[in-house]
Amino acid sequence: MVETFACSFTATELDARSGITQVVKRLRGLGIPELRVDEVQIALAEAVNNVVEHAYAGKTPGDVRIRCSLEPERLWINITDAGAPFPEGELPEGKPANLDVAPEDLPEGGFGWFLIRELTSDIHYERSVGNNQLSLCFEIQVTRA
Repeated sequence: MVETFACSFTATELDARSGITQVVKRLRGLGIPELRVDEVQIALAEAVNNVVEHAYAGKTPGDVRIRCSLEPERLWINITDAGAPFPEGELPEGKPANLDVAPEDLPEGGFGWFLIRELTSDIHYERSVGNNQLSLCFEIQVTRA
């Protein structure tokens, strides 16, 4: 059985935080193990923050829509926005940063796509009719009481 829910919010830091919190609260109520919900929250926050910071950079923030579909062994989270597409229509590689450097030379960012790729089992991106559609898949073992 697929249980689905959705939410939408404006692509601002405050609204994104509220939207992510709403999704996480719903996931906790579906019997997904707490550790896995925490991992989903990290990947979701990274993806949504990229929308806020990059897709709508220099533009009036538009809407972000999140749809979640829970299957017996996987969770799909679909994120849709009307911001700028990924450069060349491709997702970033998400290479791990070199941490074998002096502390002052450590990068301040660039870990997001590495984390997203580490925490998901599948990722799809498509640009269609002026919208970005990013789908993240997580392997899940639902435990119902």
